[in-house]
Amino acid sequence: MVPVPGARSAQSTMLVALDIDGTLVTYDDVLSPAARDAVAAVRAAGHHVVLASGRSLVAMTYVAADLGIETGWMVASNGAVTVRLDPEVPEGYVVEDTVTFDPEPALRLLREHLPHARYAVEDVGLGFRMNELFPEGELNGEHQVVAFDELWAREVTRVVVRSPGETSADFHRVAAGMGLEDVTYAVGWSAWMDIAPQGVSKATALEKVRAELGVEPSRTVAVGDGRNDVEMLRWAARGVAMGHADEVVRASADEVTGSIDDDGVVAVLRSLAP
Repeated sequence: MVPVPGARSAQSTMLVALDIDGTLVTYDDVLSPAARDAVAAVRAAGHHVVLASGRSLVAMTYVAADLGIETGWMVASNGAVTVRLDPEVPEGYVVEDTVTFDPEPALRLLREHLPHARYAVEDVGLGFRMNELFPEGELNGEHQVVAFDELWAREVTRVVVRSPGETSADFHRVAAGMGLEDVTYAVGWSAWMDIAPQGVSKATALEKVRAELGVEPSRTVAVGDGRNDVEMLRWAARGVAMGHADEVVRASADEVTGSIDDDGVVAVLRSLAP
């Protein structure tokens, strides 16, 4: 077989999992030219770049497009949704795996503790059903306001809780005090909580992608900044926390790079494709 320039063997190919918010893009949703070029260089070197985010699928597709990623894999909704990008299909992707749960017990319990919060459930590839509208720009896709008890009309991949009156620390205390046994949760950098099916994380989805791609476990890299990245950073052979991440996230990583203000992800990516 004639070697293909730039091609890599399965043994040398890496899977590079990248969080989006606070890692690839700023909290104002800005992707720097340096980050875009670094991602392109890693892909040109033959490695697999997999976006892995707490965002919904519809909020990830335009980031992939901005990065020029038309094929490959993405992990959405903190691991509950895994898609294969395919420019040959109308949507541009094929949903390969979803993990769902009955949100009713968690929603009922949450509302007892956070009666004034806003609640939404994800409809994969479409948007969200919610008990009242979220602030503009916070959730992508279609928004359908429904009665609270209609939020559990069917199983879902994700529940979103937003309560501006609480801090992230408050959310952690509420979740811990409630003893959410049938679901896992991740609290965001603001007053925001994502609830996923039990045992589901970015790491569980990425492990399935790694096996599908045939990448060696020792050839995995992950970069993230949030509590929902902890499992992913521990899963990767080389887990890198962003410089602005809190101590829990930093302690879960093998190393720490610069902050989002320093474009810390760029240094990591350049080390993979010098």
